[in-house]
Amino acid sequence: MLSVTSWPVPETGSARLPTRTELGVWRSFLRAHARLTRVLEAELIAEQRLSLAAYDVLVQLAEAPRHRLRMTELADAVLLSRSGVTRLVDRLERAGLVLRERADGDGRGVVAVLTAQGVDRLRTAGGTHLTGVARHFGDVFDAAELERFGRSCAKLVDEGQV
Repeated sequence: MLSVTSWPVPETGSARLPTRTELGVWRSFLRAHARLTRVLEAELIAEQRLSLAAYDVLVQLAEAPRHRLRMTELADAVLLSRSGVTRLVDRLERAGLVLRERADGDGRGVVAVLTAQGVDRLRTAGGTHLTGVARHFGDVFDAAELERFGRSCAKLVDEGQV
């Protein structure tokens, strides 16, 4: 059986390939993320008939000034492609949770706006989602582990700001 982690890890110019340990931790991180998002999405769909991506859009809009974001800002905030967020906002608009408006002072710009119905739906779905986050994530760690994990994630975010 071949294993990438058993191959020699050559240095390639100035770029460095991950060590076996780094690669193992990276894969563990990816598996944990995939498992958590699958579980949280399954709960949201089963209990609220709302995808995790749709929930995220509603959260981003709820936290934005005046409950509105340009579509490009929304796509960046939820880590979807522009076309992906457009299709998702189409569905949320048909459900009455979001509406689109022209951006102030920009005839071409479009903003997504959270509706009152969207706020209500987010409040209801938030109970399911936040309970799941507490159960499947928060309860797994003690306070010190959670603090260390938070600092580690912040380092990854800060690294991405370069």
